[in-house]
Amino acid sequence: MAGVLTVTVSSIGVYRRSLPLRRTIYATRAICSSISSSKCYSRMGWNSLQRRSTVLPSRKLVIRAARIESEGVSLGFRAPDFELPEPLTGKTWKLDDFEPYPALLVMFICNHCPFVKHLKKDIVKISNFYMKKGLAVIAISSNSATTHPQDGPDFMAEDAKMFNYPFPYLYDESQDVARDFGAVCTPEFFLFKKDGRRPFELVYHGQFDDSRPSNNVRITGRDLCLAIDSVLSGQPVPSFQKPSVGCSIKWNPE
Repeated sequence: MAGVLTVTVSSIGVYRRSLPLRRTIYATRAICSSISSSKCYSRMGWNSLQRRSTVLPSRKLVIRAARIESEGVSLGFRAPDFELPEPLTGKTWKLDDFEPYPALLVMFICNHCPFVKHLKKDIVKISNFYMKKGLAVIAISSNSATTHPQDGPDFMAEDAKMFNYPFPYLYDESQDVARDFGAVCTPEFFLFKKDGRRPFELVYHGQFDDSRPSNNVRITGRDLCLAIDSVLSGQPVPSFQKPSVGCSIKWNPE
């Protein structure tokens, strides 16, 4: 059956997609019976020649995406070795490259995920700030380029250049590194601390902050920033950590 798009009109009401077109027209006529026809259709964004064809756009964009939370990786977990290429420069990066740093932030992100897009500019801003204070930062995309070609290496290089990423944006084609870290979603944040010659150990595995696409909460990066501040100042990171929420990693088809 034919339907109509959702329209929000403050003085008239809401017509939903599930309503058949004929029933919607009857409902409109009933509403208009108490006021002049010209005023009624004027309020609904229709003129006398377009009563059945023109619909006001919805006033609010609602982003719909599959949500998944980061899973419980035990604090104290040692950063796994990796060796991954950076599509923008062609350089290969390894965990050993970050040996001199006191802390390492590993972010699993991608190009297309609306949860990542929501935070991209602020991820860059916070990374720039803390890298000047001695934090090492990398981002990894493990999404399948087979199922999501927009997350492939060529587009990763474009994204890194467009947003001026100050950190290496690495491509995990085999997805082995994501599995080694226990990553399941984008964005997902792993903050590791290093004491002297000891290996990097996980001290924070949680959210960026409470902001999500369309929830109208201001982006602050509060949760992640508090953890980074604690690590760089030698203070303990609180053990209560809210999980990150985002799109699931797009695994290669079997």
